[in-house]
Amino acid sequence: MKIALIQSDLYWENALENKKQFESKINQIDSEVHLIVLPEMFSTGFTMNAAAVAETMQGETISWIQSLARTKNVAIAGSLVVVENEKYYNRMVFVFPSGEIQYYNKRHLFSLAGEDQFYTSGNEKVVVEYLGWKICLQVCYDLRFPVFARNVENYDLLLYVANWPKVRTNAWDALLKARAIENLSYVVGVNRVGLDANNYEHIGHSQAIDFLGNYILEPQETEAVFVVELDKNVMLETRKKLDFLSDKDQFSIDF
Repeated sequence: MKIALIQSDLYWENALENKKQFESKINQIDSEVHLIVLPEMFSTGFTMNAAAVAETMQGETISWIQSLARTKNVAIAGSLVVVENEKYYNRMVFVFPSGEIQYYNKRHLFSLAGEDQFYTSGNEKVVVEYLGWKICLQVCYDLRFPVFARNVENYDLLLYVANWPKVRTNAWDALLKARAIENLSYVVGVNRVGLDANNYEHIGHSQAIDFLGNYILEPQETEAVFVVELDKNVMLETRKKLDFLSDKDQFSIDF
């Protein structure tokens, strides 16, 4: 599977400008890819002003991403602020080339920034199936909670989108690698760059890691589109050989 990681600065609370820039970046991808990944809250930046920026699942941003997926015949994933039944969600959408959508509501809300005061936590772990791959959807702060990410579904790819600040970049790098190693899974993390309206600096470090913790794409700090290719067969052969997942603990998660 070929995946395009779009590492970009974001216009603060300006969905129109963000859509323009991401469409331009997507149009410049010159190789055939199967999945395009945008950062967390790609249309607004990581804002707590949910009521002002939220859209519905029938809103302009969702319609835009569906149209783009159909036109380019590619899946697109990223998170945005969604309002539903008078509740606000940091929702990661996975839009198939057909325009069909599956989504995951961020489970672990970042209380340090007050996210839990404005958004509703998700109550489901979501693994989508696409082109024979099982892809587990995760958002930013979820990365700090390995129990939730534990590979009990035999997923093939753990996908994180984020607005992870520079000050905690070491944690981002270490935890992404840990999730890959402990779950014998590919891991792709897509983060933003630039300074946000709260004066938090982001240096990206978007990356792709294989099932043994080796870099396919080392952490990147420039605003750019990075294309990686993952081989599921090699991963499955390694899992069969090492079989670490057969020894994992049995547990249940309370939502």
